[in-house]
Amino acid sequence: MNLKDDADEMQGDLVALRHKLHREPEIGLELPRTQERVLEALQGLPLEISTGTSSTSVTAVLRGAARDSGDTTTVLLRADMDALPVDERTGVDFASTNGAMHACGHDLHTTALVGAARLLSHHRDHLAGDVVFMFQPGEEGWGGAKNMIDEGVLDASGSRADYAYGLHVMANGIPAGLFVSRPGPIMSASHTLDVTVRGAGGHGSSPHRAKDPITAAAQMITSLQVIVTRDFDAFDPVVITVGVVDAGTANNVIPDSAHFGATVRHWSAENEEQLGAVIRRGLEGIAAAHGVEVDIDFRAQFPLTVNNAEEVAFSEGVIRELLGEEHYLESPRPTSSSEDFSYVLDRVPGAFIGLGAAMPGCDPVAAPTNHSPRAQFFEGVLGDAAAVYSALAVEKLAVTAGGTR
Repeated sequence: MNLKDDADEMQGDLVALRHKLHREPEIGLELPRTQERVLEALQGLPLEISTGTSSTSVTAVLRGAARDSGDTTTVLLRADMDALPVDERTGVDFASTNGAMHACGHDLHTTALVGAARLLSHHRDHLAGDVVFMFQPGEEGWGGAKNMIDEGVLDASGSRADYAYGLHVMANGIPAGLFVSRPGPIMSASHTLDVTVRGAGGHGSSPHRAKDPITAAAQMITSLQVIVTRDFDAFDPVVITVGVVDAGTANNVIPDSAHFGATVRHWSAENEEQLGAVIRRGLEGIAAAHGVEVDIDFRAQFPLTVNNAEEVAFSEGVIRELLGEEHYLESPRPTSSSEDFSYVLDRVPGAFIGLGAAMPGCDPVAAPTNHSPRAQFFEGVLGDAAAVYSALAVEKLAVTAGGTR
């Protein structure tokens, strides 16, 4: 069995599938065309396939022919399928024209997992357990992983998944073909903060006769940065970025209300416990000082993504053995982006692994980032991604069945 060679042979088919997915991106939990493409690509394989009821998810189970008749280990492999509301500006001949874009590379994830399903189906005789393929909609802020968990994806094989692995391509920062991970926290927790300040409108020439919500909101926005540096350890950071500000209709009118919205990121359970209370205390104090009212909506979005140390070490060994020593690097620190694969890793030991997919000939540091309308991903990594997905399953099932790597 040579998963790398077999994956390389299907590279052309994987590229063709990736182009189909890229041309027709879909957003959110309902991805009917994407689901159709995935089901077509899995057709004819010895899989037990089910689809979601609360989303257009696809779950496929492969029963290993070498599995024990007793307790069987299950490995879950996940790919997200949704796109972003971004107007593509890459200029490639397979670019999207519908106002959405696979600007985060989920089309590559989906394609690579289809490749893994084909590889593992072909090598089913070597599988000493079961594999669950989790094709997930709604990663980009929709909580699609949680929906699939609620519908039973972790128990799709008949018992709870024992291990879980996910991959994510990066358009910049990491050279193409380099896999990167780390034990412990790898991606931040993410929360949303929406604040509405309610004052009393009036004429811009007479602010003393009104209660100005804009000045109060402005002070709140700047105070959030002081809260970050004065209430939290600099070596256990919190990031607050205000991305939405909305107030007023004319430059000489004081409005009744002002609104702003922010994203809040952190990397520890300790900060999770105190974040909401600290933010609320600061904003309510400013509102009282200005004589206005404030409505604060602080909502958890994605939990911290935490890798199991043993599974990271296992993944590193698999990647180095499969592709070569130079294809793996341990990340020195977590990233500030967030990921709803965190819901899976909260319940199942596993690892989330980054994969460099910067275009050849470019400076990876200067290349457009994920989520940019100009982000491009090197599809030459598809074979390696499919092979790594497959090798993680084969080797983990072999080890847990009492074999050796």
